[in-house]
Amino acid sequence: MYYLGVFGKFAFAKAQKITPKRIPISVIVCAKNEEENVAKYVPLLAEQNYPDFEIVLIDDASSDNTLELFEAFEKQYSNIRLVKVQNNEAFWGNKKYALTLGIKAAKKEYLLFTDADCYPTSKDWITAMSSQFTLHKTIVLGYGGYEKIANSFLNKVIRFETLLTAVQYFSWAKLGHPYMGVGRNLAYKKEEFFRVNGFINHIQVRSGDDDLFINEAANGGNTTVAYSPESFTYSEPKKTFKDWFTQKRRHVATAKHYKTFDKMQLGLFYASQLLFIVLATVLLAFQFQWILVLSLVGFRYLCAWVTIGIAAGKLKEKDIKFWFPFVELALVFTQINVFITNIFSKPVNWK
Repeated sequence: MYYLGVFGKFAFAKAQKITPKRIPISVIVCAKNEEENVAKYVPLLAEQNYPDFEIVLIDDASSDNTLELFEAFEKQYSNIRLVKVQNNEAFWGNKKYALTLGIKAAKKEYLLFTDADCYPTSKDWITAMSSQFTLHKTIVLGYGGYEKIANSFLNKVIRFETLLTAVQYFSWAKLGHPYMGVGRNLAYKKEEFFRVNGFINHIQVRSGDDDLFINEAANGGNTTVAYSPESFTYSEPKKTFKDWFTQKRRHVATAKHYKTFDKMQLGLFYASQLLFIVLATVLLAFQFQWILVLSLVGFRYLCAWVTIGIAAGKLKEKDIKFWFPFVELALVFTQINVFITNIFSKPVNWK
């Protein structure tokens, strides 16, 4: 039901065309101690092929040379605006506070967000993302992928999880029920931010400046998706299981603040993944109508492989489909570990 009925909505959709628009765009990047990344990636943003855009660089009280680099870029590029954030007792270490200041400082009505450790795939990134805005579609969900690392199974699991997450939020958005987006590649009109009073309803949650905001502000009428290859961004993935596991703990902890329906459908999907593996194993172990069981197992994996394979082609992650279902099994058991670990300890958030 999930793979064909829900995920198929994105997987079997037509290729997306880009119709350039000339709407004014503010690209917003929030950084905290990211001197190496901003040195590499800010010039890529500044050199975008778009007629009317500015870049709002937010330094969130960095202790390294991030601010100095931002100041140098501000002098080098005329369309860069710098926002310096000082630690605030009420919002200390809260990225949402820093982003709020950046959004208020932005001069353009349409905002395009990415992270300091991300870079666009082409000089037409702004064009591709902004092309999906219409009079009524004022929120655009994009794809933020991770770089490939050769001969790394962990990297394949990370990219499969990222692919699966994107297929989920793209598909539900196409079904008229958007529930999340990723800050690595997200756009919306400034009025959407002020319509829900910004991050105020979840300001106490350190994470969620992207998915919790979308969960509150997005609906079937105002949200669309961008999935042309020119619209993608990429970032460097975690290289150790420990680092990735810590990242996933934060994501899962944030998801508990989603709307009831969204938590229910996500929980049902992950439960169905686990229960399918457990029940199939038990039934086959006891040789209970093994022909029927094997047929169901084969049908399920065929549906999943075809759907994910086509979606992977759209998102330029074709190599992952050849590792399915091994990466799926690894992800399922990692998620179980994440859920259990979060019960007994609190994950660390943006510092």
